[in-house]
Amino acid sequence: MVLPFFGKKPAPGTPSPAAPTAAAPSRVVPPAEPAELSKLDFSVGDPTHALAHCAGQVEVQEMGGGIGAAYEEAAVLYANGNTEDAEAVLNVVLDAQGGRTGEGLWMMLLDLYRLTGQRQRFEQRVLDYATRFERSPPPWSDLSSAPEQVRSNVAPMVNMSGGLSGQAATQFQQMGIIGRKSGAIRIDLGRLRSVDETGCTLFRGVLREFAAERVNVSLLNCGQLAEMLAGQVRAGEPSGRDIWLLLLEMLQHTGEQERFENLAVDYAITFEESPPSWEPRVAQAASSTSVQEVALDLDAPPCGDFVLDGEITSAAVEKIRKLAAHASSLQNVEVDCSQLRRIDFVSAGTLFNILATLQAQGKKVALRNVNAMVAALLRMMGVDQVAVVLLRS
Repeated sequence: MVLPFFGKKPAPGTPSPAAPTAAAPSRVVPPAEPAELSKLDFSVGDPTHALAHCAGQVEVQEMGGGIGAAYEEAAVLYANGNTEDAEAVLNVVLDAQGGRTGEGLWMMLLDLYRLTGQRQRFEQRVLDYATRFERSPPPWSDLSSAPEQVRSNVAPMVNMSGGLSGQAATQFQQMGIIGRKSGAIRIDLGRLRSVDETGCTLFRGVLREFAAERVNVSLLNCGQLAEMLAGQVRAGEPSGRDIWLLLLEMLQHTGEQERFENLAVDYAITFEESPPSWEPRVAQAASSTSVQEVALDLDAPPCGDFVLDGEITSAAVEKIRKLAAHASSLQNVEVDCSQLRRIDFVSAGTLFNILATLQAQGKKVALRNVNAMVAALLRMMGVDQVAVVLLRS
């Protein structure tokens, strides 16, 4: 089986964690620190993966009962959203060779049950895990998407202030999290003092994500931002495309149809492409004093971890691209993956490319609390060669 090669695989014969020594079955060893992905053993007994490098690809020779092929197949199936087949692949291998497999395959199956909310099957398998490795098993926690689908009836209010610029990537990420959790969001733009093209690109990206995930968005006090944008567009000068497009969107929110139509004609002439169509958008007033208000200072320096959450597919790959902007002023970058349930194959490739670029810039990136199903895909694609990947407990 030949797989696309995005990064350097661990060299053949990389030592696996030592097998537990013989002991009484009742002995329970406290759990170790979170495992680093590159140290997790997916092999059978002694390492049996044979890697043959050729023309930018890695061929995984199926040895030792096909364990290497099994974990890769399960990882790809899960990345494609095929959880049932991924579960079947793991169960077949563990049932046939469970006593000789490394911890990696066991953690994949246990995390798969946690990710899909299958507590009964988790409890059945976790006893086998404890017996096999003579250590306390990971605790049950429901990592399925069901809890996140419960959305509030009250849309939070986000008050944006400062400069709408490329330095605000982290703040836009926070806005995205707020909107997705509630299913609706109100954004007050009245306190913005400046705007540049990169900021327009970031803001439009968040609005597109909200539209794709059906988050109801209401923009308030758009007039001031519209005037700042209008001062940066020049008919016949094909630059600042996102500034033009954000201005057209602001005019829809302010209800200025005639001004919108005139600008749309200038846009079509300037960029030689069809402009957006007029769609009046009426802002919703706050329904009660209980509306949650969040102040978002776009001038504040980046702080806290970058967050990857939910299910990241090619349609939502913008989340990953924002990592580069977040890391621009940092030397050590922490990425919180505790709420990341799935990442598809294409998005994982994008993540590898960004992390490889950051590594070349001398930056150190750590992906923390990664579930084992996602971690297996990242390992397969060499992500653990350009960043530290730590599994969740």
